[in-house]
Formats: sequence, C-alpha cells, structure tokens
Amino acid sequence: MISHKSKVIVLDSWAVIAYMENENAGDTVAEIIAVAHENKIPLKMSIINVGEVWYSFAKQISETEADRAIFELKELGVEFINIDWDLTRRAAIYKSKNKMSYADCFAAALAKQEKAELLTGDKEFKQVENDIKVIWL
Repeated sequence: MISHKSKVIVLDSWAVIAYMENENAGDTVAEIIAVAHENKIPLKMSIINVGEVWYSFAKQISETEADRAIFELKELGVEFINIDWDLTRRAAIYKSKNKMSYADCFAAALAKQEKAELLTGDKEFKQVENDIKVIWL
C-alpha cells in the first residue's frame, strides 16, 4: 500500500492495464487510487506510458477501446506528463545502465523527478528499486 508520506504516485502502464482489465492486481490498484484521491495525492503518468496503454488496447481490442481507456484515465484524475529533455535524459540514463524497456525507463525517470512512489507489478523495476520507491502489486 502507499505510505502516508506519499506526495505523488506515478502509475506504470502495467498497473493501469491490470486495473482496466480487472486482473488480480486491479483491485489493489483501485484501492490505491481511492486512497490517493482521499488524501489528495496526485496521480501522474508520463505520456510515453499513456501511449503504452493506448497501443495495448488498440492492438488487443480496438482503437475505440484504446480511446475509452485514455478517457477513463483522465476521468480518474491522472495527470499526463509531457516529456522534456531532463526527463528524457534521466530515462536514457536508466536505459543505458539497465535491461529495461525504454518506456519503463520513463516511468522510473518520472518517479525519480517527482520524488514519487511508482505503482507497478513489472519485475523490470527491481533494477532501479534502490533509486526510486516502488509500490509492488
């Protein structure tokens, strides 16, 4: 669960997809989102990871369903963070030092930049666990 000191929670696409597809971890994601709202803790995602969610739904179901998923994220109050050079450089550093997908590196970089906790169940993030706080699903 999230700590009481959480100031920001960054959502990885893994967590969002688990939530939207009602996977086992989806209930935990829903609880964390509810607690974040109750405690006025911002929820953020890099636009790169939002794109991951979109293409996952577009590929598996349809572009219409992908658009609906992104609309739902906005309705949940998730702030989409655009990418600038500082965030890109931080992500590139993670990519240069770890065997992670480039998109995952953006989620980690955003968590680092925002001094946030990253919500995920993706084991790739174990590689950066010493550098960022991870809420494991």
